[in-house]
Amino acid sequence: MRDEPPCIMDPDEPDETAPLLLGAEDANGNGKKPQSSRHGTFANHSPDSSSSVSGPEVEVEEGEVISDSDDVETREGLPEIRKKMWMLIPAIGIGVFMCALDQLLITSPLYGKLSDIFGRKECLLFSYLVFGLGCLGCGMAQDIYQICVARAVAGIGGGGMNSVVSILITDIVPLRDRGVWQGYINIIFAAGTSTGAPLGGWLADSIGWRWSFMGQAPLCLLAFIAVYFVLDLPKADHGHWLDKLAKVDFLGALCLVSAVFALLVGLDSGSNTGWSDKYTIIALCVTPVLFAVFIFVEMKVASHPFAPGHIIFERSLFACYLANFFGVAGQIAPVFCLPLFFQAVNGMSAARSGTLLVPAMVSAVLASLGGGIIIRRTGRYYWVTVASFAVLLFSMVPLVLFAGAWKNITAGVVIGLVLTALGAGSAITTTLIALISNAPQSDAAVVIACSYLFRSLGSSIGISTSTALLQQVLRTQLAARLGDDAGGIEDEVRKSLDAIKNLDPETQKIVRRCYQLATMGAFVPTTIFLIAALAASFFIREKRLG
Repeated sequence: MRDEPPCIMDPDEPDETAPLLLGAEDANGNGKKPQSSRHGTFANHSPDSSSSVSGPEVEVEEGEVISDSDDVETREGLPEIRKKMWMLIPAIGIGVFMCALDQLLITSPLYGKLSDIFGRKECLLFSYLVFGLGCLGCGMAQDIYQICVARAVAGIGGGGMNSVVSILITDIVPLRDRGVWQGYINIIFAAGTSTGAPLGGWLADSIGWRWSFMGQAPLCLLAFIAVYFVLDLPKADHGHWLDKLAKVDFLGALCLVSAVFALLVGLDSGSNTGWSDKYTIIALCVTPVLFAVFIFVEMKVASHPFAPGHIIFERSLFACYLANFFGVAGQIAPVFCLPLFFQAVNGMSAARSGTLLVPAMVSAVLASLGGGIIIRRTGRYYWVTVASFAVLLFSMVPLVLFAGAWKNITAGVVIGLVLTALGAGSAITTTLIALISNAPQSDAAVVIACSYLFRSLGSSIGISTSTALLQQVLRTQLAARLGDDAGGIEDEVRKSLDAIKNLDPETQKIVRRCYQLATMGAFVPTTIFLIAALAASFFIREKRLG
């Protein structure tokens, strides 16, 4: 057996095996309402679930005896609310769909602490309201600056629409079924992702681009009304709203946003203006300092940190976070770069290149749902997680081989994308279950929200590093093969890939080969990220789900 990390719990709260957490009945059989923790999570064990673990020890496998309180994790959720899931899923699904539709790149870890302070329902309603206002602002904007501000407002709301839904479902459904429900939510997310660009294009061509934003406002209103009437949760905190506001970690959020902004500016500047440019050097040098300040604030300064050190750096949780970070950083580059590859190297249209991503999207949803089903049937997640990251790493073999290292075969690249999606789709679900099972129930919301922090950082850094290397290799290859004409040709093809078709046949061939090498160059950091993700997955600690 592996050593157990210390369980971090509020000393005033009963532990999960205490009679106070038995839900509908207490230990004496008396009627009892579900207990709500002061953190906004709902500890609720039914008599049936508690009776499944009797005595101090439970047999798990032949020859293996483990403590029920340490190594078997049983959380039954909220059965009363779970009866309304047929109404609740459509209500919260609207927000998930719109978040995917807009493809907002957001960091949403603050919502974990906010939902503990203000309540799940309140935060979700706030998210719908702010997102709706942001969409209206985009539709009514008169210049690019107003659009940027409105998109930032929409991003604030979008963060809650995604992360609070994940936290809410964790509160409601049994932990052993949590992965299956995540699969259902991922189906909605995939639907939003696949319809976002075509729907936006159709609206822009027919009634105008503004309605692609303004049309989402009525959906936000519908979601607001549905959640307001369907979702009925015990109130977590009856304190004054000013006292609650004082608990929000604004300083930590500011430090995190500043650090991410500096990193993205540095990577973008390096790939476009050069790595010796003073702005590139300044931004990249400031980035680690700002991240260090953020960690210091969270560990030493903030009274209610949204990313507390005792959660982030707890061994089993930290392994999950690292796997999330490196896994997302690695899997995002192929999805982001290969449509460009299909157009620049193979001469496909944008519509055709987008169609080639559909098998991968379907595979990701099926893998997410499949991972959840395996966990529900076996009560295990460790080897499913390791296998998922192994598949994710192995997917780089066909991607590299069939993108030009051996031959340029579109079907082989699509197969590689499918493998990437299978590994990533399953791993996202299984690592979520690993995080929840290893977290004290009172900290579940913060733990889940922090996973969105690491995923968002992984996505940002993965895209930035891969595109920066792609641009650098492209520029170097064009200069080496075309000489003085490289700069002008590069400017033209970066504005529009259709410009490649206007070049003479020999130059076309050179430019397409340069893009091919640049794409394979972008896979170098991707492979490194995925090796790190697989390594981190081995350190995830498994608890048998009861």
